[in-house]
Amino acid sequence: MSIDERTIDAATAAVAAASRLTASAQGRLLDGETLTKTDDSPVTVADFGAQAVVCSVLAAALGEIVVVGEEDPDDLVEQSGLLEGAQSLVAEALGRAVTVDELLAWVGLGTGSADGSAYWTLDPIDGTKGFLRGDQYAIALGLVVDGEVVLGVLGCPNYPVGHGERGLLLVAADGETTEMVGEGRRQITVADPASLSEARLCESVESGHSDHGQSVAIADRLGVRNEPYRIDSQCKYAAIARSDAHIYLRLPTRADYQEKIWDHAAGLAAVEFAGGRVTDVDGRPLDFSVGARLSENRGVVATSGRYHDEVVAAVRDVLGRPDG
Repeated sequence: MSIDERTIDAATAAVAAASRLTASAQGRLLDGETLTKTDDSPVTVADFGAQAVVCSVLAAALGEIVVVGEEDPDDLVEQSGLLEGAQSLVAEALGRAVTVDELLAWVGLGTGSADGSAYWTLDPIDGTKGFLRGDQYAIALGLVVDGEVVLGVLGCPNYPVGHGERGLLLVAADGETTEMVGEGRRQITVADPASLSEARLCESVESGHSDHGQSVAIADRLGVRNEPYRIDSQCKYAAIARSDAHIYLRLPTRADYQEKIWDHAAGLAAVEFAGGRVTDVDGRPLDFSVGARLSENRGVVATSGRYHDEVVAAVRDVLGRPDG
């Protein structure tokens, strides 16, 4: 599906602005500017600020939008420290004064429904624990139309790009993935390893996000010899798209867990439009047509492509079939 340049430019500008906001905020968060949500995951002023900025930029450029985001303005209302901190960050990012009502309205734009035929999905800071450690995180924005991710923009402000430089934007649209580093941009295409033994596996830093023990067993079955590349957030998808790694495994840690769409939409587009493959652990395409969670899938396998079927077979051997 072809996406018009205005939409691509708006999404790119939104994620770039949020990347600048989060990079400015990282490492200088004050006491009281982090809270823990009901699922025990942390959220910071920068999460709310990034969601507000992305929604503000998209709405200004495109008019009425539906955004399925991670953060809820209700979490801000009773947290004065978070509210004031987010307001300050957004004002700095937009270059003008921002009222509390504006801030809450923009964050609230991210509470849309995934039931329609077209919507955006946003993780304003994917990998908040990495963000708080001063490490890797991503701003992940995807556009879903009729259950298909047709546009993805992935901002990775700390991703190493060589020569001591950090920070990139991946824009996946019209079947291509473009890497933007500073003022430069180039189309990227995945490169397969010569053999599975030379592949590099990518997995979560947090063991609660993916079963590391099972990853070791899968790597052994495949004959993968290299040490795994452990990195936070959808930067793992960036690693596959850039060929810094070749296999990304997000293995279920419990039977009832369902992946959230904002954790995968942008990354999937970045990998697939660069020529790689993304499925669940049973080899099925990720289904974005069933709401805010990937309820028809379990886990995720992303690869550079050539050895995808062999990887999925090894994963299924270790994990077993869906029915156990």
